[in-house]
Amino acid sequence: MKWDIDVAYKHLRKDQKLKEIIKQTGKLEAAHQKDLFTSLLSAIVSQQLSTKAASTIWNRFILLFPDEQPTELAILKMDIEQLRAVGLSYQKGGYLKNIANFSLENTLEYKRLYRKSDDDLIDYLSSIKGVGRWTAEMILMFNLNRPDVLPVDDLGIQQAMIKLYEIPLKGKELKAEMIRISLAWQPYRSLASRHLWRWKDNA
Repeated sequence: MKWDIDVAYKHLRKDQKLKEIIKQTGKLEAAHQKDLFTSLLSAIVSQQLSTKAASTIWNRFILLFPDEQPTELAILKMDIEQLRAVGLSYQKGGYLKNIANFSLENTLEYKRLYRKSDDDLIDYLSSIKGVGRWTAEMILMFNLNRPDVLPVDDLGIQQAMIKLYEIPLKGKELKAEMIRISLAWQPYRSLASRHLWRWKDNA
């Protein structure tokens, strides 16, 4: 799905508060990764870990495969203890096998899935045990370059929008207000979200 990042910035800067955030955080680049299978494996490995720890375990994990390229059959044949030896938990090892099995029984080839809407693709990916909605949203934003994803359940996005827009709400009311505010950003809410994360982290 192609979109023009300069057009996106021109649109997002119409929101004066977001315009200031973009100025503070600097221009971002679009993502260009379309390998869904590997992206999902990496997302599971990285769950609940620091960036450094996730990178270390991922690098150990890919060394288990010829040419450092994980394949479905190789993962399914692999003993859980082999995965444990590189730093993965039993649970994550099981999730990686779920992804491999799903890829073989269904498909994770993006060229066969790209016509799906964001919501349909999120539902499709999150049907894999171990892949929740948040993980699927991150895949769409950072790997598939889908331009209009707003992860309303993400704590960082919630905190950033509460601070920036002085939202005095919680729970469902907060999420509804986040969606209302974000309508002005459509169809480029992914880029807006990335700036909100960076702004919060820098702050």
